[in-house]
Amino acid sequence: SPESIAFRAFLLHLVETLNKFLMAKPSNDKWFVILNPAAGGGKAGKQWESIKSCLTENGFDFDFAMTQDRGDAIKLATQAVLDGYRRIIGIGGDGTNNEVVNGIFSQEEISPGGVWYTLIPIGTGNDWIKTYGIPKDWSSWIPQIKKMKTKTQDLGLVHFSHEGKKKKRYFVNVAGLAYDAFIGKKAAERKGGLKSKAVYLSLVVSQLFKYRNRKAAVIFEDQEIEAEFYSINLGICKYSGGGMQLVPHAIPDDGLLALTYDTGFSKAEVIMVTPKLFSGKIGDHKKVFTHQVKRARVEAREEEPTFLEVDGEFIGETPCEFFILEKVLNVIVPTKDT
Repeated sequence: SPESIAFRAFLLHLVETLNKFLMAKPSNDKWFVILNPAAGGGKAGKQWESIKSCLTENGFDFDFAMTQDRGDAIKLATQAVLDGYRRIIGIGGDGTNNEVVNGIFSQEEISPGGVWYTLIPIGTGNDWIKTYGIPKDWSSWIPQIKKMKTKTQDLGLVHFSHEGKKKKRYFVNVAGLAYDAFIGKKAAERKGGLKSKAVYLSLVVSQLFKYRNRKAAVIFEDQEIEAEFYSINLGICKYSGGGMQLVPHAIPDDGLLALTYDTGFSKAEVIMVTPKLFSGKIGDHKKVFTHQVKRARVEAREEEPTFLEVDGEFIGETPCEFFILEKVLNVIVPTKDT
């Protein structure tokens, strides 16, 4: 009967809920530290013993784990939350930062709103930390972490394609398509990785004349913009690419994605506008358009897809759909100006 079917469905839902509850261990007061020893050209691994001593000296009760390969920080953060940890520290660069946040939000047993997170920055670009003034000097930063001054920021979510499969990824800073993702892909393929900001910038310059603008469509609200794009960016925070401001109008907690796109730069124009990328005035150029949106979609308008990167990490290609999750990430920030 319909009543018995409904009752069985209710029992099934109840069992599933109880299983999730039993799988998640009760929270504890310990911190969980996730170290990417390869970050910063290996600096993170070399400095770990000193960092560990500093954490202990400042009264942190913590467990830790080290990554060995790309994607490990996602798995480690997910398991840490399920194991009851609610205070998580990542050690690494913007890529590590992205992975840890994805780990916190990928699990579905515990509300991410009950988790506090921050980064000890030892990376190449260190862009996300610029928004909050988090110092690169971890010896001055670690004592402030303990005070747990918190700000809550938005999070981006993108649904995309990779090798014919539909996937999703959260981003905490800036997502880029076209040239930005082209560089991200080259960086991922580069033997030895990016050991410094100078190496990254040299890659950006050396690949410029090998890149061809991508014909695509940016769709948002009631608009559909089709062009041969040099760059398309959507951001939560405004700094990326080693200090560039591709989305200078981004506000981390306004519930909107900052969207910037151009309608096709020539190589000469790219060189001419570069100072504006660092000054935050890129929106002044006649070929550049800025918006604030709740969601957006990017589709290729040619046979080859347009590449996608998030927080500096190449992850896939179009079609891409972007969403905003409002005030969901608890970030521990400095207690004073640094």
